[in-house]
Amino acid sequence: MEPLVKHTGNTAVLPRVNVDTDQIIPKQFLKRVERTGFGQFLFFDWRFLEDGSDNPDFELNQPQAEGATVLLADHNFGSGSSREHAPWALQDYGFRVIIAPSFADIFYSNCFKNGILPIRLDEEKVYRLMEKGKNQKYEVMVDLPNQKITDEQGFEETFEIDNYYKEMLVNGWDEISITLQYEDKIDEFEKSMNV
Repeated sequence: MEPLVKHTGNTAVLPRVNVDTDQIIPKQFLKRVERTGFGQFLFFDWRFLEDGSDNPDFELNQPQAEGATVLLADHNFGSGSSREHAPWALQDYGFRVIIAPSFADIFYSNCFKNGILPIRLDEEKVYRLMEKGKNQKYEVMVDLPNQKITDEQGFEETFEIDNYYKEMLVNGWDEISITLQYEDKIDEFEKSMNV
């Protein structure tokens, strides 16, 4: 995975509660076995009209959301089924950070495993960020080692994160990378077991 230490990015505002994984990546696109290529289907039923053209009313289709790498979401983001395709689609679309008041637990964990930083922030603070980004381009800076979100207008907030997940993202490790750090000990154990 690509390390995430400090990230500055444009925001996309998605003020919808209970966005579930079926909305993030609809089931008809889950037949792929590779992790890439899902971004084109992100929020498919909301992003596109029935004729396949862009839905001009959808938040991510607004000019201020173009090139966004930080998603500002609402309560219970990523609820529903536990499909790992949801973070794959978000990452493939370009998102590195998601800021919301709350996340579904499995989705939250899957984000870290796939190189996305999900940040839980108080509702009032998330809504302040959303207000700044809903009608204009708006960048935030995320400093993971110092657990801080800032902008150029003086916004500054800290956030909590488990040290295990923080270390994973800062170093660009997935769970396999972490396991491979113990390869010598694994080899030693296998030899002792005559495997």
